[in-house]
Amino acid sequence: MMNAKTSTQALPGQRQTKQRALVYEVIRESKGPLTVPEIHVQVRQTMPRTGIATIYRTVKLLHSSKWIQAVTMPDGETRYESADLGHHHHFQCKICGEVLDIDHCPMSLAPGAELPGGYILHEHEITMYGICPRCR
Repeated sequence: MMNAKTSTQALPGQRQTKQRALVYEVIRESKGPLTVPEIHVQVRQTMPRTGIATIYRTVKLLHSSKWIQAVTMPDGETRYESADLGHHHHFQCKICGEVLDIDHCPMSLAPGAELPGGYILHEHEITMYGICPRCR
């Protein structure tokens, strides 16, 4: 597991910029994984001239440096979250599409558990669906 990082730390071998720090901070402070367009909207609230290409490049750099991780939702959409969150799952609103982190794991099976048919569990991801409070 990685140590928590602050937005003021530079990526190894990279120049730290205000935009990179802000992109990481937006991802780290989010209550759930974000898409690149969602990151872009939030970054532009502080730095209005930041282009979407800058966000894509920064996300790629943060991902390759293992500061963030990609979360592929069951519908194929890729979202990004801090890599130091530990084991957790996600909840997605079926109306607005918002995705939130859920810290509680409803699975009682741990890695290494044997499943019916002789399968061995290595890891699992669960996405729960429902309606968020705003959409109710």
